[in-house]
Amino acid sequence: MKIQIIACLTEMVKEKFGEDKWQEILQLSGMDTNDKYLQFVNGLDILDSKVMEIIRHTCAVLRITLEQAADAFGEYWVTSYAPRVYKSYYGKYSTAREFIMSMDLIHEQVTTNIENAHPPRFDIEELDEKRISVHYKSTRKMIDFYIGLAKGVGKYFNTPLNVKKISDEYVEITFP
Repeated sequence: MKIQIIACLTEMVKEKFGEDKWQEILQLSGMDTNDKYLQFVNGLDILDSKVMEIIRHTCAVLRITLEQAADAFGEYWVTSYAPRVYKSYYGKYSTAREFIMSMDLIHEQVTTNIENAHPPRFDIEELDEKRISVHYKSTRKMIDFYIGLAKGVGKYFNTPLNVKKISDEYVEITFP
């Protein structure tokens, strides 16, 4: 997995819960601020298992569920982190639906020149004018984080959308 995930998580936890909570999470994860992963070199890989360990400790320290962590992360990624880091992608879309419908293409474009990038892929089927089905394809099994991202897209575009988990691979999104 790419280090940008941890960079975003670091910012989010420090901003919303404080530096002391982030330091506790690092300590429980067997890391410290001098760890090479925390230098946030763009494109640097971090083991998926280490990311999941950090996420587990984040949930424990903050006393939140994985779903709550995924929602908080998704909202922060879409509304705070990504607009700074991936600014050029945000100006291309004017609605939540357009953005969500383009997420697979965005992932493809962002990761084209990044060595060892294996982002999730999204196959989207329009069910009707208000609903889409998203097939989340990834060996990482982090669909809850996709759900958080989709909800974050709704907040970013000020669109009250409904995201329903159908299975570990499928999500249905209803737009107003």
